[in-house]
Amino acid sequence: MNSEEFRQRGREMVDYIAGYLDNISDRRVTPNIEPGYLRPLLPEDPPLEGESFNDIMADVESKIMPGVTHWQHPRFHAYFPSGNSYPSILGDMLSDAIGCIGFSWAASPACTELETIVLDWLGKMVGLPEAFLAFPETSKGGGVIQGSASECVFVSLLAARAHKIRELKISHPEEDEGALLSKLIAYCSKEAHSCVEKAAMMAFTKLRILEPDENHSLRGDVLAEQMAQDKEMGLIPFYVETTLGTTSCCSFDNIKEIGPVCEKYDVWLHCDAAYGGNSFICPELRGPMAGIEYASSFNFNPNKFMLTNFDCSLMWVRDRFRLTQALVVDPLYLQHSYSEQSIDYRHWGIPLSRRFRALKLWFVIRCYGVQGLQKYVREHCRLAKLFESLVLKDDRFEVCSPVHLGLVCFRLNGSNSVNQKLLSSINASGRLHMVPASLGDK
Repeated sequence: MNSEEFRQRGREMVDYIAGYLDNISDRRVTPNIEPGYLRPLLPEDPPLEGESFNDIMADVESKIMPGVTHWQHPRFHAYFPSGNSYPSILGDMLSDAIGCIGFSWAASPACTELETIVLDWLGKMVGLPEAFLAFPETSKGGGVIQGSASECVFVSLLAARAHKIRELKISHPEEDEGALLSKLIAYCSKEAHSCVEKAAMMAFTKLRILEPDENHSLRGDVLAEQMAQDKEMGLIPFYVETTLGTTSCCSFDNIKEIGPVCEKYDVWLHCDAAYGGNSFICPELRGPMAGIEYASSFNFNPNKFMLTNFDCSLMWVRDRFRLTQALVVDPLYLQHSYSEQSIDYRHWGIPLSRRFRALKLWFVIRCYGVQGLQKYVREHCRLAKLFESLVLKDDRFEVCSPVHLGLVCFRLNGSNSVNQKLLSSINASGRLHMVPASLGDK
C-alpha cells in the first residue's frame, strides 16, 4: 500500500469509526450469538495472497460486529463506565503510527518525558501531595502508565514485598529469603477487587481478607486488631490494599484511619481508586482522599471515567526508588549514556515494551481542559442521583446502598432468584446490558 492508498484507506476507516459511533444506538448492546459463532464464518487457513481492503471491511461489518459487545453504547450499564472520545482515539492513532517502544528514555525521549509531565499534571488535577510528583526538587515520587489497575496492585505488592525482605535481611541475616517470605502477610477488604487475591497468589504471599463496616468501608480499628494478632503469631504485615470506589457499590475504605496503622507497623499502603479516583479532579468530591499522605502508592484509570480509551491505568509512588529496586534488570543492550539523568520506565512495571500512551491523555486533557473533564464527571453524578430518585418513586424497587458518583445499586423487592431472573431478561433483550452485585446476602 503506497502513501496515497494509505490516505484513502485512512479516510475510509475514520469515516467508518465516526459512523459506528454516531449510529451505535441502533445496534443491540450485546450480541445475539453463541460461543464458536465465528469459526464457521472464516476460512480454515490464512490467505496466500493479500485481499482487498474493501473485502476486509465488509467482513468487519458482517462477521465481526455481530459478535461485539458495544461498550460505547448509551444503554451499556455493565462493569464500569468506559467513555471514549475522539481526541483519545486520535491520540492513539498517532501513537500507533509513530510506533515507538518506549522502554527507556533513549528508546524515544518524548515518549518518556511526556508521560512524566502528563502524570504530574494529573497528580495535581486530583490533589495528590507533592511527594507523589516527579518534578518538585524535594520529591522522590512520580507517576507511570500501567495497563490496568490489576497491574498497579501487583506491581505495588511486589515492590512492598521486596522492600520488606530487604529490611528483614538486615535484622535477620541468618534467615534465607524463602523463610522470610513465608512469614509475610498482606491485607485487604472483602469488598476489594479480585485482583488483590490474584496478586497475592502470584507473589506467593499470604492475604488476610477483612470485613468492612455496614457501609462496606474497611476501618482502621479492624486492621489494627488483626495486625496485632498476626504479629503475635509470628507473621509480618507488609502490605495493605485499600479501595477508593469498590466494584460492587463504590464504597470507600477509610484511609484516614488505616494510614496511621500502616505507619505504625511500617507497612506499604496502596490505594486503588480505579474508578473513583477520576472524580477527585472535582475538589468537592475529594473527601475520600483524606489520609492520602500516608499512602505509598495510588492508582486510578482514566479509561473508566475520563474520556480516555483503554488501556490507561495511572500509578503514582511516593518513593520511586523503592518501586524500581524491586523490578530493575539492566542488561547491556538496554543501557544508555543518560541513565543517571532520566527515567527509564522499563523499571517501573512488568513489561519491557510499552506504547506511547501519554499521547492520548495529552490530547484529551488539552482538548477538554480540566473544567471540561470536571463537567463530564459532575454530569455522571447528577444522572445517577436522578436515576436514584426515579427508583425511589417506584415501590416495586429499592436502592441498596448509598449512591456514590455514577453508580446506583438497586433491586426488585423480592427474592434473589427473582432479581436474577430480571437481570437475565434484561440482558437477553439486547436493549440494555447490566451486571449483578452482591451486598450482604442480597
